[in-house]
Amino acid sequence: MKVLVISDSAVVEDISFYLQLRWQNAIVISATDGSTGIEMLKAEAPDLVMADSCLPDMNGLDLLGKVRESSDVPLIIILGQEQQGTEGVRVLEAGADDYITKPFSPVDVLARVNALLRRAYAVGFRHDHPPLISGDLTVSLSTHEVLLSGKPVKLTPLEYDLLLEMVRNEGKVLAHRSLLEKLWGKECGEDSALLKKYIYRLRQKLGDDSRHPRLILSERGVGYKFARHS
Repeated sequence: MKVLVISDSAVVEDISFYLQLRWQNAIVISATDGSTGIEMLKAEAPDLVMADSCLPDMNGLDLLGKVRESSDVPLIIILGQEQQGTEGVRVLEAGADDYITKPFSPVDVLARVNALLRRAYAVGFRHDHPPLISGDLTVSLSTHEVLLSGKPVKLTPLEYDLLLEMVRNEGKVLAHRSLLEKLWGKECGEDSALLKKYIYRLRQKLGDDSRHPRLILSERGVGYKFARHS
């Protein structure tokens, strides 16, 4: 596993120690500013990026935009300052896979990274399994590609997992708790706001109007379902 950490040297040192303590074969590379981090991202192709929300040359939202434009790195964790506030919501909506506030504990960092890796790389289907097709949407189980009217839709691993779960259960209402526990674990079973954020992001990327959705429908107080298409 190769991890790119974009932050000051003290944070880089701490995270390197945590990761290599847990995964002895982990390779940690680092940058202290966003521009250098983007260049290293292109050259090194890491599996995971952990970046400070406040860098000398750009903020977390700017960095996220540049990362998603220039790389297919599957996992991004933003290290933020706000214990309570809107920064975490904004970076998640912009494409981050997790948000960890500083100061952080080794246990928290390792648990978050482990959970993301487990969800992103878990093998649940045979590689030769045919794609799921619903109307003009195609979801590949082997390559994790999503096509809408033949055009690729770029999703984060968690967004892909959520869409896959809904398409596999097309036409069936999936309860909030069921989706949360399956994708985030039992400890998140009551966090409907988290699920709402990801549904919002999926609708945006699929061009589904949240006021009048045609793909992902809400059942008020119950859950969500992916509309059945012929």
